[in-house]
Amino acid sequence: MKVTFRWKLMVSYLCLVLLMGGILYGYLNNALEDYLLAEIKDNLTNETRMAALMAGREGGDLYHDAQAIAAAIGKEVKARVTIIARNGEVVGDSQVKADELKGLENHQNRPEILAAQKEGTGSSIRYSSTLQTPMLYVARPLELKNGERVTIRLALPLEQLVKARSTIHTILGVAMALALLASLLFSYVLSNFTSRSLRAMASIASRIGKGEYGLRVPVKGRDELGELAMIMNDMSVRIEGQLARISTERNRLDTILRGMGEGLMVTDAKGTITLVNPAFRDLLAITEEVEGRPLIDITRHPALHSAYKTIIASKSERLEEITLDAKGEKTILTHWVPLLDGDRLQGVVAVFHDISNIKRLEKIRRDFVANVSHELRTPVTVIKGYAETLLSGALASDPERAVRFVEIIHSHSERLTSLIGDLLTLSELESGDVSLELSMVNIEGTVRHALMLLEQKAADKGITIDCSTIKAAPPILGDRGRLEQVLINLLDNAIKYTPEKGTITVKAADEEKMLKISVTDTGMGIPPKDLPRIFERFYRVDEARSREQGGTGLGLSIVKHIVQAHGGALSVESTVGKGSTFSFTLKKAEEK
Repeated sequence: MKVTFRWKLMVSYLCLVLLMGGILYGYLNNALEDYLLAEIKDNLTNETRMAALMAGREGGDLYHDAQAIAAAIGKEVKARVTIIARNGEVVGDSQVKADELKGLENHQNRPEILAAQKEGTGSSIRYSSTLQTPMLYVARPLELKNGERVTIRLALPLEQLVKARSTIHTILGVAMALALLASLLFSYVLSNFTSRSLRAMASIASRIGKGEYGLRVPVKGRDELGELAMIMNDMSVRIEGQLARISTERNRLDTILRGMGEGLMVTDAKGTITLVNPAFRDLLAITEEVEGRPLIDITRHPALHSAYKTIIASKSERLEEITLDAKGEKTILTHWVPLLDGDRLQGVVAVFHDISNIKRLEKIRRDFVANVSHELRTPVTVIKGYAETLLSGALASDPERAVRFVEIIHSHSERLTSLIGDLLTLSELESGDVSLELSMVNIEGTVRHALMLLEQKAADKGITIDCSTIKAAPPILGDRGRLEQVLINLLDNAIKYTPEKGTITVKAADEEKMLKISVTDTGMGIPPKDLPRIFERFYRVDEARSREQGGTGLGLSIVKHIVQAHGGALSVESTVGKGSTFSFTLKKAEEK
């Protein structure tokens, strides 16, 4: 059960009232009891004086008439009267029969008697064995006419005091009950009034805690509550400013993390992931939430866990290259940084750089250098060999052979020229600096012009080229010279790899805003394993046969870049033993 401050305040008021009431009750109870006892004692003392006077006026012999005198005085003063001789013998008692006086104890050593003989008046409270009740005794000495001294003692039962005490207890109890009820009501009203400001502060503080940082606590005074209100307002302003700065920093950090091309992962000392960015998820092909989960739960890559264990053990910064299999094989450069508090490991920050493209480009560069070197070495070696033969005397001694050697030198120099030209063209296309002279191009005329250049080559192998369906093709938007280069390369490849008496078909098909042009041959086809790399520079399916055909290995790579520069796409389909189809798309002229 929730105990509010108002109830605590109310209970404190009640406890204070009860404490004060208890103290007041005890004080009044004792004070009134003492007061009543003192009043009874004073009254009894006065009555003792009166009894002494009355006894002194009585005639006769007090020793012989003491019983009658005691009875007469007791009747008048409404108290027990006892007359005691000097030797302590009781000679008269208003409440004891005359024949029973001899059986009473000697009263010489009673406290009130001794005090009376010494000080003139004596009193005491004790239990009376004769009357079997608590009694108040007051004694006073009296000198008789004959010179004898006796003591007159008055005794009063304390039953009245007990009754008065009970009455006092009842009155004080009722008063306390009424005071308690009144204090209960008063404490409720007072606690409600006192806690009103605190409840308002608590409500506003709760709303501030829920995000309403613009709220302020009203300051209604210069007391402690007013100071508390001012402190809370100042705290709210500071919190609002701090949260605004934290929110700005968090948004900035989120933007940085989302914009990072590198994957980022942060773990605690136990290997539980506390933060990752989108690039990390993409890198490891992760779609579910990973924060709060151990690293081993989200990925099973041995190399990654081995690197993590190494950084945990060494507690030192580390760069390591690992290979992952997520979304295909990737080469990742990982930068591990331990988060240390002194010598204590707090966590690990890891940055993942995907260097797969760099590795691939490096491999392509190495292959390119090797291929270019290989392609240049053969013609250069041939040219050098035949030139040295001619220079050694063959030019003069055997003119016919010399002419044939010069023709061979010329053929290989043409091959070098073609290779260098293709390399320059490819370099220009890959650099992105190529400028296309776009115009409306009739694709039929472009195809026929390319065929005219290759007509003799096809005729030599008895190859039939069918381009009848190209007549209805709509005009496209492109660079005529570059498109001829694309068609010549594709048709030249088709002629090279189509056996004698084969067929080549050129088709055009509408694809919404694009025109799709296909070149299909009935050649040997391309194995499936080679299809993904067919457009790479210098890549050949059958290198021996390709070199026989005199190709440079750059034609399809040039075709790919020209088509992409026109905003189109290049694709290939092939079945081994049945032939291949190379297709590319171009924008229609009306879509310009």
